[in-house]
Amino acid sequence: MYADCLLKLMDATTLSWSTRIKGFIICFVCGILCSLLGSLALFLGKGLVLFGVFYTLGNVISMASTCFLMGPVNQVKKMFAPTRVIATILVIVLFGLTLFAAIGLHKAGLTLLFIILQSLAMTWYSLSYIPYARDAVKKTVSACIA
Repeated sequence: MYADCLLKLMDATTLSWSTRIKGFIICFVCGILCSLLGSLALFLGKGLVLFGVFYTLGNVISMASTCFLMGPVNQVKKMFAPTRVIATILVIVLFGLTLFAAIGLHKAGLTLLFIILQSLAMTWYSLSYIPYARDAVKKTVSACIA
């Protein structure tokens, strides 16, 4: 009986591919708009704190948009796969630290530091989805340093 209810629920909540694409696009564009609003606030002199909040929310929304493409359960499984679990945890922690520094502490310098670290973590996380991209970055950085 429980399995029948679960199957009915899954059938009722299954989105068509076109609905998934539309949801992804809408969510991703909203994420980009949040980040742009943060940049606009920064350039209008509203402060680094407001930028940090909008930038982080934009990243969270953009990251969540992929749930429309592969489903939330599959997305979480991929996020916490052994190859990217550390990057995922780092990104989530930096989301929290950025928001805490901006909203809780109102510290512009600390917010800026966490924004930079968040950007680096998001880049490393994103590269984990591209085969051999991390290896290429590692080799490039080591060649530049050496």
